Amino acid sequence: MRLPLPALAVVASGMLACWSSGDRDRSGSGSGGRGPTQPPVGTVTTCSGGEAPLPALADLPTVAALPDPFASLDGTRITSADQWACRRVEIAAQAAAYELGDKPAKPASVTGAFDAGKLTVTASDGATTISFDATVTLPTTGMAPYPAMIGIGGVSIGSTQLAAMGVAIINFPNDTVAQQADGTSRGKGLFYDLHGANHSAGAMMAWAWGVSRLIDAIEQTPAARAQIDPARLGVTGCSRNGKGALIVGAFDDRIVLTIPQESGSGGSASWRVSDAQLASNTVVQTLSEITGENVWFRKSFSQFGFAAAQLPFDHHMIEGLVAPRALLVIENTSQVWLGNLSTYNNSMAAHTIWEALGIPDTMGVSQIGDHNHCIWNGSQQAEVTAYVQKFLIGGGTASTSVLKTDGGYAFDKSTWAPWDVPVL
Repeated sequence: MRLPLPALAVVASGMLACWSSGDRDRSGSGSGGRGPTQPPVGTVTTCSGGEAPLPALADLPTVAALPDPFASLDGTRITSADQWACRRVEIAAQAAAYELGDKPAKPASVTGAFDAGKLTVTASDGATTISFDATVTLPTTGMAPYPAMIGIGGVSIGSTQLAAMGVAIINFPNDTVAQQADGTSRGKGLFYDLHGANHSAGAMMAWAWGVSRLIDAIEQTPAARAQIDPARLGVTGCSRNGKGALIVGAFDDRIVLTIPQESGSGGSASWRVSDAQLASNTVVQTLSEITGENVWFRKSFSQFGFAAAQLPFDHHMIEGLVAPRALLVIENTSQVWLGNLSTYNNSMAAHTIWEALGIPDTMGVSQIGDHNHCIWNGSQQAEVTAYVQKFLIGGGTASTSVLKTDGGYAFDKSTWAPWDVPVL
């Protein structure tokens, strides 16, 4: 089942002159049911076709549990699979407006050149031109054009095994597109050279834009297309780059398989569950900490540092943006800082989306803590191989029904996901 993602109908910057408190009932919101107190940060077209504002923080309600992914902003719950496409638009709009920043459209010109294992991507808006190189390693088995795994800063899920399956590896230079050294990196990198240093996109959304241009270049360049099949592209990354891999997969439907590895907070962990872990004296990375560490998010996201429960979404819904395409969450129980309990509960909550769509074996969770951070020892190779063969290469028959942890965790659905799971 493949559902198209319509173009985002979002106005995610500036104040809306036409907005008024009569536009939408915000009873039960952070303003105490009195109606909005501040102009919204944007609008989005809802599943019923109307326009809904994206409220400012002061007007967002506090929701202790993970927000219901099946509840549209028009106040109804979706009831069919085709409505998931419009629900994704709503969630993507919220994620961009509150956390990630806007993803610009394809610029006026995108070209590619492929030679000697290097794909050069050039993008121009007419006034400014940028270029970056992605290295391409072709397998020695299989037949061109090959399926390919795009590595955000590299691949840490068994590159030798991928090559043996006939999968090419494309190394996306994310630090060149948007820097992530520390908090001083904001607005630095090729993305910002083209779109301006004050663009709302944090580094992860800038990387997502860059990967989309990489895919454009593959599609448009005969020499690249002869070696790489643009219809069989996956994305992965580990740690901070795993966060980015999730965002890349969430915001480009041309990615057929997304494998974030040990991505933790800002990736496969939930802001709410991580806060609960910290409150119970388990030291994990939380929203308030991570926004001061680096520039992965839009600048305004820091206002939610101690108000994560007011976010109208959480990362179960970011993972859900990948649906109905394939997602395999690779996590490491021993890396407590990443939010081990948080990543498990968040990803299990996300799995209900694939359950609702009738394709539960298209999303998997594997959490094993027998290795150091981002060190691949092969203990999760079987699930990676199964997902790659079935969803990236095509034709795989091994089971992809993978929901496991060696941490002894149970999915606390009553606390974190108390909503009903519909049959879509």
